[in-house]
Amino acid sequence: MNNDVNLNGAKVGAAGTALGGPVFDYPRDKCVHELFEEQVTHTPDALAVEMSGHGLTYQELNDRANQLARHLRAAGVGRDSRVGICVGRSLELPCAVLGILKAGAAYVPLDPRYPSDRLAFMAEDSRAEILIAQRGAAELPPIPFEHTVWVDSFRWNGTSLRGAGSEGVAAAPDSLAYVIYTSGSTGKPKGVAMVHRALVNLISWQIRQSAHLPRGARTIQFTSLSFDVSFQEIFSTLCSGGTLVLMPEELRYDSGGLLRFLAERRIHRLFLPFVALQQLAEASVEMALVPDELREVITAGEQLQITPAIRKFFQHADRSRLHNHYGPSETHVATALALPADPRSWVSLPPIGRPIHHVEIRLLDSEGRMVPRGEPGEIFIGGDCLARGYQDRPDATAERFVTLLSVDGEGQRWYRTGDQARENSEGNLEFLGRLDDQIKIRGYRIEPGEIEAVLARHPAVRECAVAAHGEGGARQLAAYVVAARDQQPTSDSLRRFLQETLAEHMVPVHYMVLEELPLTPSGKINRRGLPVPTAMRDGAASTPLVNPGNAVEELLVSIWRDVLGRSRVGTRDNFFELGGTSLLVARVQHRLEAGLGRTVPITLLFQFPTIEQLAGNLNASSGGTGSLQGNAVADRASRQREAMARRRPTAR
Repeated sequence: MNNDVNLNGAKVGAAGTALGGPVFDYPRDKCVHELFEEQVTHTPDALAVEMSGHGLTYQELNDRANQLARHLRAAGVGRDSRVGICVGRSLELPCAVLGILKAGAAYVPLDPRYPSDRLAFMAEDSRAEILIAQRGAAELPPIPFEHTVWVDSFRWNGTSLRGAGSEGVAAAPDSLAYVIYTSGSTGKPKGVAMVHRALVNLISWQIRQSAHLPRGARTIQFTSLSFDVSFQEIFSTLCSGGTLVLMPEELRYDSGGLLRFLAERRIHRLFLPFVALQQLAEASVEMALVPDELREVITAGEQLQITPAIRKFFQHADRSRLHNHYGPSETHVATALALPADPRSWVSLPPIGRPIHHVEIRLLDSEGRMVPRGEPGEIFIGGDCLARGYQDRPDATAERFVTLLSVDGEGQRWYRTGDQARENSEGNLEFLGRLDDQIKIRGYRIEPGEIEAVLARHPAVRECAVAAHGEGGARQLAAYVVAARDQQPTSDSLRRFLQETLAEHMVPVHYMVLEELPLTPSGKINRRGLPVPTAMRDGAASTPLVNPGNAVEELLVSIWRDVLGRSRVGTRDNFFELGGTSLLVARVQHRLEAGLGRTVPITLLFQFPTIEQLAGNLNASSGGTGSLQGNAVADRASRQREAMARRRPTAR
């Protein structure tokens, strides 16, 4: 399929795959924060947000957001203004988001973990003039803001928004709510400018879908504010009378800790990408622990796969339902599927479902014709879900947000996804992958061109290419370079160079120096011809093999072999150079805790990336000489797992 065809004004035939979501009334004339304000009137004294034993009621959260909104208005913020947020997980975070929206503005997430150069670009590109930040939370974007609000030292006094003046600056349904940056194929991230109406439609639909949850249902905020699912987490909770539970940031990489958190905090609903769900399911099997209060798990961001661990998790978490959502950042959720109650009936690759209400889907060929049921076509999304476009990128907006003519000649705006799907016999869409080079890693959308543009600026690089290898949670980025004359770039130098500009999920794990890049007959880079990195080939050796010298090292070698899928592991091999990732670290952690019978802080696994280093620290901290500890604990855990395996799911 030719993805370069200009479809603006193309006429779409009546036959073929066209799906429309059900039509329900929703408040088209409202903004998202107004839905929250209506909820405040119903449950003013209910707990709205909670973190580390502290919380705010709906009335307290509303009062704080009103006060911040008044402060922002006094500083000149109005409709469609952009306000940057560089705030970690804290009670101040929802106050900041709501305060910005109440002031009529849009928020721009500036993740404290991103490199300063990337934060500076996002702040400048979005034209954010005011920053909301925490002192000492992170290195702030190195550009001057006209005004900075320090929320951790802000004097909250519950001032009402009434009397704030600035009449006419309040947001309207077509006003911006946020600008979130995604990877850009031209070498720079691009900001998706999302409007209130699309988000009100989404939140109204999500509340309807979650109506079966108990009153005051507790939803964990797992996702970073830089990822659009965070909006769904926050507002589907705060606009329905639930409690938003903020978790410590480190739990995003600690599946065992997350599992305990879900159980201890009685979480009812969880949004997370497939890879994190897989890690959580594996931890549940290893720890023989199921969060009994969990009722709803919603996965999005990448293709859902039903693995044995996921199937087993839901067989035991038998009161919980699994939902598969699909939608790019430019539309948020577009289609959804609730999987059947019995996990034994689940297929390996579940469909992405049908459109949510007031959303339409067309599957088109390269000429703009709808394809018949069962045939693959490119996904086009229309209806009450579209973003305004890309921030100050009219060419990119025109390329992706196109006008299609119906048979009667009426024009309608659609988003061209670049994703391919087909409609199955049950009327659900089956996702078939990308039509271009875009990559999904751990739920993040990555354009290889953006990484290549940065890597090409390295003085030792003449040519470069980036590709992904592996499947599912083992999928990893690899960079290939042709060295400049008389230069010998190293993996470490290339990695450090990229880390200065790119977010962590965009920095390749593997690096290979080639004599030349493989090309297609037309002279383009042949990405399929790029070799699998040496470190991903089983048996490949980057260091001399050193065998384990004590019981703890033997345990770690066994765990690494299983987790990394490698037969050759030495005690001086580096976990990350063998293909380890932050999510795989979590698997090592809970396997290691089960084997040792004691808690192992996840930070140790990052601090000591070789088996020799890690085992030495573990032995020193336990006062031992290399013998395994806690056999009784391990035996008890084994018996618990056997008991859980015999347990029969109860009727729903």
